[in-house]
Amino acid sequence: MAGRVDISVEFGGVRLGNPVVTASGTCGYADELGEFMDLRRLGGFVTKSITARPRKGNPTPRIVETDSGMLNAIGLANIGLERFVEEKVPVLAGLGIPVFVNVAGETIEQYAAVVERLAGEGAIAGFELNISCPNVKKGGITFGTEAGLVKEITAAVKAACGGKMLMVKLTPNVTDISVTARAAIEAGADALSLVNTFTAMVIDIEQRKPVLANRTGGLSGPAIRPIAVYLVSKVYREVAKDAGVPIMGMGGIMTASDAIEFMIAGASAVGIGTASFVRPDCAVRVVEGIESYCERHGIGNIKDLIGSLEAG
Repeated sequence: MAGRVDISVEFGGVRLGNPVVTASGTCGYADELGEFMDLRRLGGFVTKSITARPRKGNPTPRIVETDSGMLNAIGLANIGLERFVEEKVPVLAGLGIPVFVNVAGETIEQYAAVVERLAGEGAIAGFELNISCPNVKKGGITFGTEAGLVKEITAAVKAACGGKMLMVKLTPNVTDISVTARAAIEAGADALSLVNTFTAMVIDIEQRKPVLANRTGGLSGPAIRPIAVYLVSKVYREVAKDAGVPIMGMGGIMTASDAIEFMIAGASAVGIGTASFVRPDCAVRVVEGIESYCERHGIGNIKDLIGSLEAG
């Protein structure tokens, strides 16, 4: 309960004190943001992707700003599973909020091995299955664009979770995102997160070559928000609502108003990503704004807001 409004949500079997969490890949391992805001005020924390072995990621330049957005081609750079357990899990254990580890790999076996290793860690509430990163040659989006592969990897990782929650992060770079969403749910996903970035390119017109060393990157930020809201609404209406599977909506959320759009469209929780590079305390401001909105509109329980889009 926050003030006169209950903004807590049940998300795939995990209770969040409020619906605002960090989006994977934008907020590191939590300690990076600690000096900018009280992380305990968030509903939850999603780590950057963790792989079985350390990854250096793609060569630089691997970030470029665009109009109302940003392209990144980081390439899942991370410290690897063992260092994560030794150095970061103790930090995450002290947050006092649910922690979800984003998991990546090049093979299904690698994904499952990382999850199995982490399943016994009490600090971890669940996992986010990253099958939608557009910036790696192996793994990532390779698994997320075909329904059969989505089913296969989701089922394998779910079996390794030790009973902990599994959400599947979906790519928008498909013909019909409801098809992959349905595949994930049928394979045992407890929740969905959408959307990941859109594959895009920026060209240096003086050199006539891509700005990013990777040629392409993932587009995020306000530029993608209207598309992301639409896709959340589509998956909610066509798949998730009837299945009783919650959605974490993300894509260009900068303000509480943006977050509320996603929730009205059907998201039970929202992820704050690119905005954190502009205002590191953005997520806490969004929490405060959501509560204020509910108070102004006489909404006593935020559950009444989720999926409340009027037909028309």
